[in-house]
Amino acid sequence: MDNSLATYSVHPSRLEMFLSRYWLRIFLIGFGLYVWLPFLAPVLMKFGWEGPARAIYFVYSILCHQLPQRSFFLFGPQGMYSLAEVQAAWQDTSNPLILRQFIGNADLGWKVAWSDRMVSLFGGIWLAGLLWQPVFRKLKRLPWWGFALFMVPIYLDGASHTVSDFAGIGRGFRDTNLWLSTLTGGIFSPGFYAGDAFGSFNSWMRLVTGLLFAIGLVWFAFPYLEQASSDHQKSFMGKGSL
Repeated sequence: MDNSLATYSVHPSRLEMFLSRYWLRIFLIGFGLYVWLPFLAPVLMKFGWEGPARAIYFVYSILCHQLPQRSFFLFGPQGMYSLAEVQAAWQDTSNPLILRQFIGNADLGWKVAWSDRMVSLFGGIWLAGLLWQPVFRKLKRLPWWGFALFMVPIYLDGASHTVSDFAGIGRGFRDTNLWLSTLTGGIFSPGFYAGDAFGSFNSWMRLVTGLLFAIGLVWFAFPYLEQASSDHQKSFMGKGSL
């Protein structure tokens, strides 16, 4: 009886030791699956495995708006499409609840299962995690107010998009960005100011702000995770020496 209890008590400790020692690898594998699984959906659609693909689209639709004009496409002539191009290829609607249902077709390619902002945000966290040991671990821990500064850009960009969309998809001030054209004297091409296509102002803002948040999060949070892991390993070793 005593031996069985001892064996049972050791196993959780071994698991805890494993988790604390390899927490970064576990994070990169587990979170990586979560981050990059949306890219599997268009691959499955391309090869005709519609059932599994639609299952991925459905699961990630709970987590993301999946608007096609703000998403990447694979296996088509373009990586992103404007609202007008999506409407011409599918339905002439500005209803986001209908637009988000468009996953692509053989001519345009197939939509990644979440938006470009989600790709930059969560993909950025994963990439920053890869760089934790060679880069961020060598830096001084980011203070809480520093992390707050990294959060401000994505908050402002996301909030302004939300307010803009109240005017209707394709009709808000973040769709035309006339204010930006006025501020800059219209020195850039019309395609830079209007819409959400890759290379536009909106696209760049979602990419940059997502990456900034991701860098700030890893730089701020990972030192605490590593310290907790180190403390747990020391505690485990201390118990083992008793």
